[in-house]
Amino acid sequence: MKKLLRILPKQSGRGSGGRISVRHQGGRQKQFLREIDFLREKRVDAVVESIEYDPNRTANIARLLYKDGERRYILMPEGLKVGDKVGAGETVAIAPGNALPLANIPVGTQVYNLEIKPGKGAQMIRSSGAAAVVQGRENGEVVIKLPSGEVRKFLGAAYATVGQVVKAERGRLGKAGRKRLMGIRPRVRGVAMHPGAHPHGGGEGRSGEGMSTPKTPWGKPARGVKTRRRRKYSDGIIIKRRRIGYGSKQ
Repeated sequence: MKKLLRILPKQSGRGSGGRISVRHQGGRQKQFLREIDFLREKRVDAVVESIEYDPNRTANIARLLYKDGERRYILMPEGLKVGDKVGAGETVAIAPGNALPLANIPVGTQVYNLEIKPGKGAQMIRSSGAAAVVQGRENGEVVIKLPSGEVRKFLGAAYATVGQVVKAERGRLGKAGRKRLMGIRPRVRGVAMHPGAHPHGGGEGRSGEGMSTPKTPWGKPARGVKTRRRRKYSDGIIIKRRRIGYGSKQ
């Protein structure tokens, strides 16, 4: 559907200042971005018209045809088929592909496309095979267990979609040229560089890292350093961290 496509602009790893902020990117093929409906604000029943491949994401997408003639893409959940009916709202059935407020979803239900702020659109649980589980309710908030194992609270008015994102088959790349078409450039080992380009560089022969801990190209420790802010808005809503010792709260 041409109306649901737009050119995905190339960034080539560069930020707003034009400087490289993410290395090893550039030179990919022109791609079309499929406009996915993460907001699900349309309160009209729809029928699954087709199931399509999306080159920009790990999951397949489903094209919906609404009763008023409008078409939109959504992330496809497991079990959804062409011809199935889906909808969004507070009173729709608990069925794969239907979007409801978390307050209206029963405990134990798998969900994806999870909103952090009500009305902003889904920001979490969007990759292939991902699903969260509704674990309970307390004080108007809903307790969700995320795929990482983290348990946190969300507002009951935040929308989520029932089901699990479909698991797409991922084949091998096959050749280096295909990786270049995806926009991934070659990576050079730090130990193969000269000392001015990387902390691991230099030395006579194969010297290895030659230091107590691996470093990034900018000299910062590469492993074992916590990068999360000590004070963050989500500290008060996280009940259990995804792993012991991570962040400021256990």
